Amino acid sequence: MLETLGLSPMAENVYRVMLAHPAAGVEQLAQRLATTEEAVRDSLDQLSALAIVQPSPHEENGRLRAVTPEMAMEILLARQQADLAAQQLRVEASRAAAARLIAECSGIRPRAADDEQLIGPEAIRERLGQLARQAQTEIMTFAPGGAHTAADLAASRGPNEELLHRGIISRTVYLDSVRNDKPTLEHVNWLNQRGAAVRTVVSLPVRMIIFDRRQALLPTDMADARTGAALLTGEGTIAALCALFEATWESATPLGGTAPTGAHGLTGQQTQMLKLLATGLTDEAIAVRFGISPRTARRIAADLMDRLEARSRFQAGVHAVQRGWLRA
Repeated sequence: MLETLGLSPMAENVYRVMLAHPAAGVEQLAQRLATTEEAVRDSLDQLSALAIVQPSPHEENGRLRAVTPEMAMEILLARQQADLAAQQLRVEASRAAAARLIAECSGIRPRAADDEQLIGPEAIRERLGQLARQAQTEIMTFAPGGAHTAADLAASRGPNEELLHRGIISRTVYLDSVRNDKPTLEHVNWLNQRGAAVRTVVSLPVRMIIFDRRQALLPTDMADARTGAALLTGEGTIAALCALFEATWESATPLGGTAPTGAHGLTGQQTQMLKLLATGLTDEAIAVRFGISPRTARRIAADLMDRLEARSRFQAGVHAVQRGWLRA
């Protein structure tokens, strides 16, 4: 009866007999249930692990007592709710991991029958304009690359204003580094003031735009998004990419907010930098991921090495783990 709450039939029977005969020991419980003492002890272990039976505070020999049915149900239901919540988190993590794999695999190619492949910046720009004009409800964007050129920013204002005027929900995740570039930050603030929601993160897996949760435009070459793009429409792929966006959005910092620091006074960028240094990633590769210049990447790395009193980048990673700045 209570198997759905994690209680085996034998454990449930033992619990019921304990309620009816509080003074019964293992031997008496086994006799009443016509089973072995070993089976009773196994059931008591299960009931104890679930906190359905607990040591009696009034007896020195540590005899177990059954909690009231009301308390037992509350405990079992709370445990089940916690298990369900954990399972949901695992499902969402799996979806995000699947989406990250889709996004990070270089050379994405159309797979579904309605997918398109676009070659060259002009074809991408033209198709992007069509998709924006056809959008009906929402556009979700990952905008890596850090600071944008003044020409790109100026060219995007008209289409963005038209979208927002039509009531299209616009959510964009930029890199934290845009907070240090005045023209880009002014543009992001301009978007925010007109109703677009903007947040920032340390790094993004890919450049991506999702239209109405039905179509997603991603580059076919992660190193140069201008060479080509794939317009993906597969239901499973779109669901995974939406999950990736939502997970990233939840952990991102709203524009106007201060990037949070951890217990050791490290920003998210500094923490991620330590992880990348320990893996041997070059300054140039780190700079691309963070949307900053190689010179800035070297400066941040040098500062972290000084704080950690490390002579090498690998040693910086080791010292960071030893000090609890990073997990082993």
